[in-house]
Amino acid sequence: MKKILIIRPSAIGDVVMASPMIKVLRCAYPGARIAWLAEPQVKDLLASNPDLDQVFLWPKGHWRQLLRRGRLLALAREVSVLARQLRREEFDLAIDAMGLLKSRVLAWLSGARQRVGFDSREPGRSLMTRIVARGSGDKRMSSEYIRMMEDLGLSPGGFEPHIAVSPEDEESALEKLRGAGVEFPFAAFAPFTTRPQKHWLDERWAGVARGVRDKFGMQAVMLGGPGDVERGARIAACEEGTLVDLVGSMTLGQTAAVLKNCSLLIGVDTGLTHMGAAFDRPTVALFGSTCPYLRTPRDKFRVLYSPMDCSPCRRRPTCEDGFLCMEALGQEDVLRAAQEVVA
Repeated sequence: MKKILIIRPSAIGDVVMASPMIKVLRCAYPGARIAWLAEPQVKDLLASNPDLDQVFLWPKGHWRQLLRRGRLLALAREVSVLARQLRREEFDLAIDAMGLLKSRVLAWLSGARQRVGFDSREPGRSLMTRIVARGSGDKRMSSEYIRMMEDLGLSPGGFEPHIAVSPEDEESALEKLRGAGVEFPFAAFAPFTTRPQKHWLDERWAGVARGVRDKFGMQAVMLGGPGDVERGARIAACEEGTLVDLVGSMTLGQTAAVLKNCSLLIGVDTGLTHMGAAFDRPTVALFGSTCPYLRTPRDKFRVLYSPMDCSPCRRRPTCEDGFLCMEALGQEDVLRAAQEVVA
């Protein structure tokens, strides 16, 4: 196997949990050229990985704009450009680690001789040369990606997530922390995700910030993207002076650098929380509407989950915006778990 393409364009958490595939493939094929096809917003998580030779970018947002504006000829040209870039590499294997129609099309566009991808209800199976069952009931972190490696006849080993931070991102992130008056050691909070049913209560973040200060002597730094700024301000207002609001002020690479340097990470089921495993940081992960992974490759990683009859509801909550599974996780539960991982 000389040339391998991994296709997992997004999202942050999925890229983090799929990242161990790079090391597994590198160990199995030391001389291979390994590339990843990703959306631009996750490039920072991959670009500095020493075992990855290249990151190809799929400008999905731009393609979508062209489609909406009816600029079909321009879109066809863009698709052709990406296809030529990929086919020029003459990949032996494309791994579709997403299992959706769009990722199957991308695998087909790559021209790879073998195109292996996950099973799903979406069309496009004929674009693949082999389909891999995802499996069910496996509580290991990254379980479906482990299954992919095993199906390819490879030993997954410890399958530890890996994110490499560039020196430039680390330097600029530390400068931002100093500018905000943050001293080491500090805790990082990741309260935000794309689905409201995965969010914890705003006021409880403020209470945990006080607890982290009192129990561990750590100031808490709140992280998130540009779309989280308004809610971040509401949470920070609940506990002025204890919780440093850096939401929306950093790139993804800089945010990763902050997480790499924190002494405690507390977050919901979101990509930033999964990075705790990548950096081997003491981490407490709060799950509710989604199936939690209960086994991780890191000792200092705790998952809090209060199962309900209606969970996991994933994208279809039935509890009228109450999200009882998240309400059931109390501040003291979180602080006890934090004590365990920090000790």
